Amino acid sequence: MLWIGLTGGIATGKSTVARLLRERGYPVVDADLLAREVVQIGTPGHADVLKHFGPAAVTDTGELNRAKIAELVFTDSKKREQLETLLHPRIRALADERRAELAKAGHKVAFYDVPLLFEKDMKPLFDKVICVYCPPDLQMARLITRNDFDMETAQERVDAQMPIDTKAKLADIVLKNETDVWDLGRALDQVLAQFPKPVGK
Repeated sequence: MLWIGLTGGIATGKSTVARLLRERGYPVVDADLLAREVVQIGTPGHADVLKHFGPAAVTDTGELNRAKIAELVFTDSKKREQLETLLHPRIRALADERRAELAKAGHKVAFYDVPLLFEKDMKPLFDKVICVYCPPDLQMARLITRNDFDMETAQERVDAQMPIDTKAKLADIVLKNETDVWDLGRALDQVLAQFPKPVGK
């Protein structure tokens, strides 16, 4: 089974591409969903986050306070590295499980939607890597509009990742998302022509 990495920068359209892939029948494993799974109440991941980040890291119900944790890690690179060190090995192990399950089910190609693919040196894990790209100024504008951020907060979030132009240079395939979803879908179909069709199609 071909294992294709799908990445991009915040607000470049990666999640939209993942949705379009699913609509076309392709399996997509989502690293963000795996990240939620490894910190569910009662898991070792949840206990580790609570231990390192304290009571402020959880809500009254015991679930992780994602907004509070995001505030902490996006303004403190050491805290961000600490959180990633706690969670990324668990996320990667779970991704390997999902990959094996999809291969066993007979899929010829599957995608792994992972924001920090290049930051975490994951490129060797994939047969190909697709980067969803838009110019940095458009990325900032979309992030401010989508999340209702001020310029400073938006810049912090963008700066926490590798620059999108660098990611595009490292990728095997660059999928440009500079206009609308219709154009993005058409560009995606051109990319998908090089891969096996999804099971049942």
